[in-house]
Amino acid sequence: MSVKKLNREEFEKVRKEEGLILLDFYADWCGPCRMVAPVVEEVSQLREDVLVGKINVDDEEALAREFGIVSIPTLIVLKNGKIQKQVAGVRTREQILELLEG
Repeated sequence: MSVKKLNREEFEKVRKEEGLILLDFYADWCGPCRMVAPVVEEVSQLREDVLVGKINVDDEEALAREFGIVSIPTLIVLKNGKIQKQVAGVRTREQILELLEG
């Protein structure tokens, strides 16, 4: 499954879906965000059961505030619309896959 760029309207639709969602809060100017982007893309290919969405914090400031984003990149795992895990900073493929477990 490919990574979807989400705005507020698209996020509200996705949020209601059952199952796991991985959200990547990022900014285009952020070096660490650019480092983690291909890893998130790879995870989306490995875990086709997980919906992966990217949210640009500059374009979607209200969503970033709603999720309490204070540093980027921040990865959030939602299960059935509820936050299960939230981490900030660059993560390896293995670390991201581990976030999606249990």
